[in-house]
Amino acid sequence: MIIWIASYPKSGNTYVRSLLSAYYFSKDGDFNFGLLKNIKQFPSNDFFESEFENVDEASRNWILGQKKIKEKKKALFLKTHSCLGFYKGQPFTSPEYTLGGIYIVRDPRNVITSVMNHFELNLDEALKFLTDPHKNTMDPDSKDYRTWVLLSNWSSHYNSWCKSKNFRKLVIRYEDFEKEKYETFRDIIVFTNTLLSRTERVDKEKLERAIETTNFSVLKNKEKNEGFDEALFSKKDKKKKVFFNLGFNNRWKKLLRDDIKEKIEGEFTKEMKELGYL
Repeated sequence: MIIWIASYPKSGNTYVRSLLSAYYFSKDGDFNFGLLKNIKQFPSNDFFESEFENVDEASRNWILGQKKIKEKKKALFLKTHSCLGFYKGQPFTSPEYTLGGIYIVRDPRNVITSVMNHFELNLDEALKFLTDPHKNTMDPDSKDYRTWVLLSNWSSHYNSWCKSKNFRKLVIRYEDFEKEKYETFRDIIVFTNTLLSRTERVDKEKLERAIETTNFSVLKNKEKNEGFDEALFSKKDKKKKVFFNLGFNNRWKKLLRDDIKEKIEGEFTKEMKELGYL
């Protein structure tokens, strides 16, 4: 059965994966990049041996891949950026294969500048990325559809996960990691233990150590000194781009043009008010 770590791209998924992997897959809460291998991305090449020729074949295999996971009779954390729902009648997941989900949401006014850096887009291109209802994860230079999922736009992605009542979910705002870090991570561990039917109390010392060793500045420094496998290569110079870029220093009030800010707020007014961003 699966516990999903879900988010729109550049919203804190890797940050949460780092904390969870340090807490659940280390002896004392000390984080290292190797621990992230315990929380793989779905869909990906790790779950499908052969390439898919098109989107239809990819979507038909999502549930088949999850069925194999369930047959192992072991709970598994999986990262995903997929919208929750159906594509051409094919469900991304179902309660039959899912224990629950942790959904991380981030102010889209900060997401857009992070998307710009990660995907090498200008502001207008990044705005189109966030507002495109047909946006997907397909690399235009690839013909392998094993990693293909539908993102949709920022609001549809958020609503698909947070309004669904198919299984238990915990919704976390990225911004709360800055304001109430311990309490937010503690809530994640309590929720996860509940899904796993674990009755033990949160290990306060281990959690504090996990938080300390996954601090953004620590992760940024580790990437600088050790490299980070999940960082993308730049299309310009073919060198790896910085993955842990600005973190909480990504402040839309300093970085975002007024016209782009107004377009984002106009496009996503309902959801941003619901989340306390407006």
